[in-house]
Amino acid sequence: QVQLVESGGGLVQAGGSLRLSCVSSGRTFSISDIGWYRQAPGEQRELVASISVGRSTNYADSVKGRFTISRDNAKNTAYLQMNNLKPEDTAAYYCNAKYGSGRGALDSWGQGTQVTVSS
Repeated sequence: QVQLVESGGGLVQAGGSLRLSCVSSGRTFSISDIGWYRQAPGEQRELVASISVGRSTNYADSVKGRFTISRDNAKNTAYLQMNNLKPEDTAAYYCNAKYGSGRGALDSWGQGTQVTVSS
C-alpha cells in the first residue's frame, strides 16, 4: 500500500504564499498520478491540480497562474506551491496518489492540511 502525509498549511493574509508538501511511503515506486484536492466545510471535494508520472500537469481554472504542482520522486514528495492566495482558497487540502495498474490499481489519501486565507 501507499501512505500519504500532508503538511505546510496555515493562516496567511490574502496575497500571501504557502507551499504544501505530500510525503509518500510504502509502494512509492508504483505511484502514477498525484492530485491535490480541497474541501471547504459543507462543500464538495474538488480537484485543484494533478501531475502525471511524466510530469504533465492540470489545474482548476480558479487556480491557474497562481498554483504550481510538482513532484520529487527521489524524495517521495509532491508539492503544491500556492501564490497570490485568496480568501476563497480557504479549505482543507488533501493529497491523492494513484498506484499500481490494471485490476490492481488503487488510490490513497492523506489526512489533509488546513489552509486559511484572511482578507
